[in-house]
Amino acid sequence: PGPPVLSTMVAEIYGPDYQRQIDIAKQIRSIFEATESVVDVDWFVEDDQTEYKFEINKEKAMLSGVNSQQIVQALGIGLNGMNAATLYKPKEHEPVAIQLKLAEKERSSVRNLKDIQIRSMSGAMVPISELVTVTQKLQDKTIYRKNQQRVVYVTADVAGKLESPVYAIMDMEKRIANLKLPEGYAIDQLFTKQPFMVERISMKWDGEWHITFEVFRDLGAAFAVVLAIIYLLIIGWFQSFKVPLVMMVAIPLSLIGILIGHWIFGAFFTATSMIGMIALAGIMVRNSVLLIDFIDIRLAEGIPLKHAIIESGAVRTTPILLTSGAVVIGAFVILFDPIFQGLAISLVGGSIASTALTLVIVPLIYYMTERKKYELTSASPEELQQDNNKGNGKAVKTELTNH
Repeated sequence: PGPPVLSTMVAEIYGPDYQRQIDIAKQIRSIFEATESVVDVDWFVEDDQTEYKFEINKEKAMLSGVNSQQIVQALGIGLNGMNAATLYKPKEHEPVAIQLKLAEKERSSVRNLKDIQIRSMSGAMVPISELVTVTQKLQDKTIYRKNQQRVVYVTADVAGKLESPVYAIMDMEKRIANLKLPEGYAIDQLFTKQPFMVERISMKWDGEWHITFEVFRDLGAAFAVVLAIIYLLIIGWFQSFKVPLVMMVAIPLSLIGILIGHWIFGAFFTATSMIGMIALAGIMVRNSVLLIDFIDIRLAEGIPLKHAIIESGAVRTTPILLTSGAVVIGAFVILFDPIFQGLAISLVGGSIASTALTLVIVPLIYYMTERKKYELTSASPEELQQDNNKGNGKAVKTELTNH
């Protein structure tokens, strides 16, 4: 089952005048029908339907020896039929109802119903036309409300190459904004919530679009919380505000592989793709932690920064490849599943791209951010004296030139 929405695309029209809401909904319906990839357009406005009311003349019925219940029962049997008996077959588990009902040609008009005859108490047959008066009027139409506000719905589905309703909404948005409205009126298009007041004409986009928006909004908030927690945990271990940022560079690197993977498979970026991206964040940061933790260990042993970085790549590459390979192999099983394909693409593509780029880019960025700190602390007193002499010579030369 799909999400709890009326249709894939829903336009909700609000306003102070219900008839004007219907007129605007009719124009929006025409825009839906003229838009490519938008199909099965409908609206929740009922056409005029004639209602026939049979009013019993109780005085005539009493004089004819017929009561009101007989008339109602006769009309009910004529229109809907009645179960007269039940047939039991030897080889059937369920009984078969024997229904008494007029033929369709004998109940298809008011005249046919008026010709139905009822047996009076005296035994005479009396036609219903002598006992009732038939009046006709337009049937009352349904007025839909959402959160106590009158609304007119226009619904549609999406088909073709672009299955997402977002593209159809973007295509129709400008044309709806340019609708010809009575002087003094303008239409406000809303995407996330109903209008607070209905003094102005407004339209809210609903349907699967709204479900998609809520899902990605919640997943985006969850992703932000995950990033904050990862950052705080790394700060607590490495006692630095700058190093965690270097480690978390692996997360946007995984996005490169995720986008390329969706492009290769021709798949849409769905909610499951977003879930895979969130799950991948911790795995990719772990690879960065393996590299930088080894670099810090070697630096503590007195190894120069460049050598420590080179050794980290040589020593930590194997466990990093094993971790990423396990993720790729595990996700490959659901790579062609129609529901979880986005999750698999994110895990496989993100792992491959982020692992390859993390082994190169994260050590380079760490070297760029920490180079000055470790070059000064690891330099010998003779090297520092030579640097000072060079700096003094340049200063004297600059002063002589100025004179």
